[in-house]
Amino acid sequence: MDNASNQRPDRNLVLIGYRATGKTSVGAKLARVLKRPFVDLDRVLVAEAGQSVAEIVAQGGWDEFRRREKALVARYHRRRGQVLATGGGVILDPENVGKLKENGVLVWLKADPETIRERLAQDQTQVSNRPSLTTDNYLAEVERVLAERQSLYRKAADLEIDTGGLGISQIADLILAATRPLGVQRHGG
Repeated sequence: MDNASNQRPDRNLVLIGYRATGKTSVGAKLARVLKRPFVDLDRVLVAEAGQSVAEIVAQGGWDEFRRREKALVARYHRRRGQVLATGGGVILDPENVGKLKENGVLVWLKADPETIRERLAQDQTQVSNRPSLTTDNYLAEVERVLAERQSLYRKAADLEIDTGGLGISQIADLILAATRPLGVQRHGG
């Protein structure tokens, strides 16, 4: 991608990261501030399937979920001027990352395992609607999957934001300050 397209003011702002790092809540806040549409790809996937993630995985396995996720990335990456919240595993497929980077700035929202566990404990709907990724107990799973994905998140990200100990507005402010030089602006300038 040439430098001119990297500075386009209508580049998507794409939030990547593990569960409970703030992608949905921060994404919604950023979309309001930037006056852009907000798309949570997992919510779109669930709405279109008419099933929860747990139901999709129970019927078709993680491969079926990832196939549907990839189709959504292919559809939404072409549109410009959006804030996208991705599923935590979107970075497992290099094609997804490549497509999202074509029109977007990828921001990795990260948190340490303890912070993630605390947030998940506060939001039991996350736990009940999301099937396990490993055979580990849920707490051990967080550490293990984070360790496995960390290098993929880092490689995909244009920017990293540690969300631990920060509120939604604070995280959004950090992202806005850091992405302005990367071509992410409010609609209308």
